[in-house]
Amino acid sequence: MQYKTYQITESYSVAGLNLVKKDQPKLGPNEVLIKMKAWSLNYRDLLVIKGIDAWKPPVGRIPVSDGVGVIVETGSEVTSLVVDDRVAGLFFPNWIDGKMTDAKLTNPLGGKVRDGLLQEYVVLNENELIKVPAFLTDVEAATLPCAALTAWHGLMEKGQIQPGNIVLIQGTGGVSLFSVQFALMAGAEVILLSGSDEKLQMVGQMGVNHLINYKRFPNWEDRIMDITNGLGVDHVVEVVGGDHINKSIDAVALDGTISIIGLINGFKGNINTAKIMSRQVKLQGINVGSKEMFNRMNKALEIYNIRPVIDKVFAFEEAKEALTLLESASHFGKLCISV
Repeated sequence: MQYKTYQITESYSVAGLNLVKKDQPKLGPNEVLIKMKAWSLNYRDLLVIKGIDAWKPPVGRIPVSDGVGVIVETGSEVTSLVVDDRVAGLFFPNWIDGKMTDAKLTNPLGGKVRDGLLQEYVVLNENELIKVPAFLTDVEAATLPCAALTAWHGLMEKGQIQPGNIVLIQGTGGVSLFSVQFALMAGAEVILLSGSDEKLQMVGQMGVNHLINYKRFPNWEDRIMDITNGLGVDHVVEVVGGDHINKSIDAVALDGTISIIGLINGFKGNINTAKIMSRQVKLQGINVGSKEMFNRMNKALEIYNIRPVIDKVFAFEEAKEALTLLESASHFGKLCISV
């Protein structure tokens, strides 16, 4: 049997992606064959497809890390999964539990060293998969492996957000809106930044009371100090990166935490280290998370009936259009693909 898959070409561009046919691979004893149902796009997928910096893969790489499908065949020694189980691939297939190590960060899906999931059928080891919550649709469940787990890791696992904490969240992409949902779930007070009044209005409908248009108020850190009576916020979800981190430092409270999740403003910046020291600011990088964290997050999603925010769903044949919209950064929530 042949199936369709997208591959990165020499042009290293969204427009240059090739949709080709491949032969179905044979299963190893501990592997399963998954018929893919839906995919979710992340900024990291663009870095891979465009061949940016350390994310540049070899020509022929299959992109996209996040997807959900149904198992249609199992290897002879598979014990933890059965046919018809609905599963997602783990972004870091080797990070099952415990603290991060170099070994656990090897072989991330859809990156420099390993193929991703933007194909009609995928073969993975049973240990590289996780069952997804039954109450979510295929498209909703496809948003969990990277964006949702990153937000959960930053706020709930490392951030230890408590009721009454004040959390600053930047933007309205996937990680940001999951962060909104998890912060509100934990009983925190949320402040959100966006350059769009329309998007701010939509976030307000999610239950966020403090909304700031950073285009209208470029010195938004001063507004935050007004809102917090000069104390600053307990936790910042920093998705811009670069020099922008200095504004987060000015907005965070003494002994507060900044979770660095995004790189939109570049990979490097001139950071005010004196303020980090004098205010005892904690800067923590967040790199998705483990399967153990994923399981805890799934339980919380089910208990609190949290559903991902989906902006638009494209057909499999429209993957390039979906990625082009992702490039524009005009979306609200997640951009997804479905068969």
